Amino acid sequence: MALKIDTRYPSIDDLRKKAQKKIPKFAFEYLDGGCNEDVNLIRNTAELRDVQLKPNYLRKHSGSSQKTKLFGVEYDAPFGIAPVGLQGLMWPNSPEILAKAAFEHNIPFILSTVTTTSIERASELTEGKAWFQLYHPTEDRLRDDIIKRAEAAECPVLVILCDVPTFGFRPRDIRNGLAMPPKMSVKNILQVLGKPHWAMQTLKYGQPNFANLLPYMPKGLDLKQLGKFMDQTFSGRLNEEKIKPIRDMWKGKLVLKGVASEYDTEEAIRLGLDGIIVSNHGGRQLDAGESTVKPLSRIAEKYGDKIEVMVDSGLRSGPDVARAMASGAKFTFMGRSFMYGVSALGKQGGNHTISLLKTELQQVMEQLCCEKTSDFPEHLI
Repeated sequence: MALKIDTRYPSIDDLRKKAQKKIPKFAFEYLDGGCNEDVNLIRNTAELRDVQLKPNYLRKHSGSSQKTKLFGVEYDAPFGIAPVGLQGLMWPNSPEILAKAAFEHNIPFILSTVTTTSIERASELTEGKAWFQLYHPTEDRLRDDIIKRAEAAECPVLVILCDVPTFGFRPRDIRNGLAMPPKMSVKNILQVLGKPHWAMQTLKYGQPNFANLLPYMPKGLDLKQLGKFMDQTFSGRLNEEKIKPIRDMWKGKLVLKGVASEYDTEEAIRLGLDGIIVSNHGGRQLDAGESTVKPLSRIAEKYGDKIEVMVDSGLRSGPDVARAMASGAKFTFMGRSFMYGVSALGKQGGNHTISLLKTELQQVMEQLCCEKTSDFPEHLI
């Protein structure tokens, strides 16, 4: 697909600033914030950007290609769109905008269990190419039904999440009374009135809801009942006992997301998983944890030939993708960057953000004299 960039927003930071102006404060703070004091949120990007790369200017160079094979599929770039919850709260219809853009650009799109578009709709928009991330249900019946729906939707990859044994402590969201739908306090109503474009789009597409969970939810839940339903329905802590039945049921590729240690990597390999995503949930779960680039380097060096090692959390640019790949990642994912794009530019946000990242990454590859993405580690200083 031809790359189309809106020259008013030539960086992810430009998109972030525009998004902040366009969406209500409670929605922006949910997207932008980490947990506790945001220490790990800041550390993620800062320590990734300490990674330095070496160019080889006089080496013969026949061109650079971003095409990257993952699980037998050749993608047009080594990055994809990470799962994000409550996407329609931040920008109406945003998961559908991003799924369609990912399909057109031939990159992976991962749908969250707790986002605002269904598995079936995401599959329809991507012709069965969307991945699905499963929050682990407490009941086997519900788990099995969701997995069967993902299988019927032809999802090629199922991602199971291990870094939410408890929900992150997020002071901004607590102050904002954030829920689905958002609590309409006087403060939040004033925020909505100050963002008329967001309000009009929300009216057009309707109040966001947990589209994947509607078949299982009692009708007419108020905010307190909805919170109780979510707490009773999902148990985030994974272990061997919970992973084995999923591995037995799921015939496609199975990926563990939220890995931050060698121990969990070894367990994933032992249990027959096909890949891991080294991640700290974008700094939203454990503020005292490591930045993702630290365990990534150790895990990729030790286990990169035994399991597909991917990464998310903290990446904000093409150079960041290059840094992560040089540190050992086979593939990378970003969540906030794409949500900034769609919140800033609406329907054009997905195409713009993917085009921007591809353009930035291509420039880095040409500068380094890096012909293919698997060559990035050769340029690590």
